[in-house]
Amino acid sequence: MKFSQKLNEGKLLKRYKRFFADIQWNDEVVIAHCPNTGSLKSAYEPGQSCLFSASDNPERKLRFTLEMIQSNAGAWVGVNTATPNAIVREKLNKIVADKPEGNLWSHFDEVKAEYKISKETRLDFALFKKDLTKAHYIEVKNVTLADGVAAQFPDAVTERGQKHLRELMSLIDQGHTAEIIFTVQRNDCSVFSPADHIDPEYGRLLREAHLKGLIISPIVVDLHPEGVELTDRRLPVLL
Repeated sequence: MKFSQKLNEGKLLKRYKRFFADIQWNDEVVIAHCPNTGSLKSAYEPGQSCLFSASDNPERKLRFTLEMIQSNAGAWVGVNTATPNAIVREKLNKIVADKPEGNLWSHFDEVKAEYKISKETRLDFALFKKDLTKAHYIEVKNVTLADGVAAQFPDAVTERGQKHLRELMSLIDQGHTAEIIFTVQRNDCSVFSPADHIDPEYGRLLREAHLKGLIISPIVVDLHPEGVELTDRRLPVLL
């Protein structure tokens, strides 16, 4: 996914009211939208370098959007929670069209986003094959948290995430296949694990779902000022 223009670099002064960030940019302080409701634990500290996008849309209340924060160790961390679904969709469509060998997604013929499984719930993606009645369901989660070399999810208690795991298990019980993609928006981690110290119930459910057959796919995101891309690098999972 390419940005419409190269990201600007500044210094993140503070994040406040969840959705606002003050950024020192050249000789001025600009207010940017922070598109992340999480705690940003291990990703955010005042004074860090950051990358942000600019919009020319006159109807926007805030012209700028915080996209990435540089960790203390030097790695860029993607904080825009709209990015994961966009890059996963891009990757899914390419693989379903090109059908490379050895890829699970290449077995399917159609990608549907925001797929409704009930009156209350939509899952991020559903993959279908023309001659099959069963689908492959995918839920996408954004990962910014790191504990040493371990990328972890979630960075705050997530009842919504717990609900998604229960729904994926129900779909598996119905004969479908299911997968959760953890888009790791940082390149300084070598393994993935649930953040049990933050949300032990999520960790318990993830292990239960894994035993039922849920595919756990922590995939590293390539981050650049010009764009972001879902790589083919998958982290080992420690449960």
